[in-house]
Amino acid sequence: MGNTFGRLFRISTWGESHGGGVGVTIDGVPPHLPLAVEDIQAELARRRPGQSRIVTPRNEADAAEILSGVVDGLTVGTPVAVLVRNKDHRSGDYDTNAVAYRPSHADATYDAKYGTRAVAGGGRSSARETIGRVAGGAVAKKMLAAYAGVEIVGYVQRVLDVELTDVDHATVAEADVEANMIRCPHPPTAERMIDLVDGIRRTGNSVGGVVEVVARNVPAGLGSPVFDKLEADLAKACMSLPASKGFEVGSGFDGTRLTGFDHNDPFRLDADGRTRAASNRSGGIQGGIANGETIVLRVAFKPTSTIGRVQQTVTRGGVETELRGKGRHDPCVLPRAVPMVEAMVALVLADALMAQVAQCELLPRPPGGVGAPNPLGPAAVAGSVLAAKQAALRAAAAAAAAAQAAAAGGGGEGAAAAAAEPEPAL
Repeated sequence: MGNTFGRLFRISTWGESHGGGVGVTIDGVPPHLPLAVEDIQAELARRRPGQSRIVTPRNEADAAEILSGVVDGLTVGTPVAVLVRNKDHRSGDYDTNAVAYRPSHADATYDAKYGTRAVAGGGRSSARETIGRVAGGAVAKKMLAAYAGVEIVGYVQRVLDVELTDVDHATVAEADVEANMIRCPHPPTAERMIDLVDGIRRTGNSVGGVVEVVARNVPAGLGSPVFDKLEADLAKACMSLPASKGFEVGSGFDGTRLTGFDHNDPFRLDADGRTRAASNRSGGIQGGIANGETIVLRVAFKPTSTIGRVQQTVTRGGVETELRGKGRHDPCVLPRAVPMVEAMVALVLADALMAQVAQCELLPRPPGGVGAPNPLGPAAVAGSVLAAKQAALRAAAAAAAAAQAAAAGGGGEGAAAAAAEPEPAL
């Protein structure tokens, strides 16, 4: 139980760290989406172990195989199954763990829940399980980009006490993030972070920190109050990741230091006459619903539990003992956590988009925007499905207004006004 996430766009992950392989079944993928194994492989390459000296040296290529749901490079609407085979597992490194519990790891709690567990590599509690999430997130990213030009960019915002304090959420790009091994888009700060992790790694210890993610061009309207508010779904998604310990959106906890007047995001009209937030302390979400501004969230990750230093623990049989962690582990999970958080954000947004279209776009809205609110958020990205959809709505409204004006014997002013009428958000 608990291995499936999402409602309409839904993933089920499976497999253990030291089993034959891990993977995911992705259900609800719309047909006609271009999808190749390279799309998934690119994301898995960012998550895989062994990519630098500051992550686990386990040498896995994490080669993806698409087993179903794709024909001639297009999805066909049936479940997409992705498999990644385990190649470089060393189960002997975990012999001691069958007896003694690793402090702050899932060993003891898995035993308490199931009465048995996969000892080698931590089984399902291993971050290797996230391969399925990242693969599913890769498909979600493609769908979001095709529909609305959504861009999701994550980066390491803090390692221990080394913090990135100035980043432009509107322009930060994946190329900036991928320019260094710590995945921080500011080179001087990245170097300080790398030096810190290097120093900790040499002592057999570990450190944690914060990953920040921005999602741009998210259509206004996503999210389903009251129990499925967008930030609530994002919080659950991100907090389900291994080692996650905290979640913030927008101003987060720092917002509690402001008054309402200082914290509120005043509204204004942009050059297109659309309603926009002048600031973004809400982090792109208000009342549990996306407002069209950039979504900004942060996830806190604890230091890796398994470390190469002697610690006090208890055996499975209830005897006090000492344990030194063995195996190959990350001294800092943050660089590899970046694509994991991006994936969970993409999965939530894809699911919310499908729910929004299914419920709120099933029946047509009043023609010409009659009785409709001024559109919220920026105009749709050119070339996206949403932009084409909005253009069609404007054309239909203009045609309806022209027909009405002609029937009433009026001129073309009504048609011109309708053509300028802003379109619905979705």
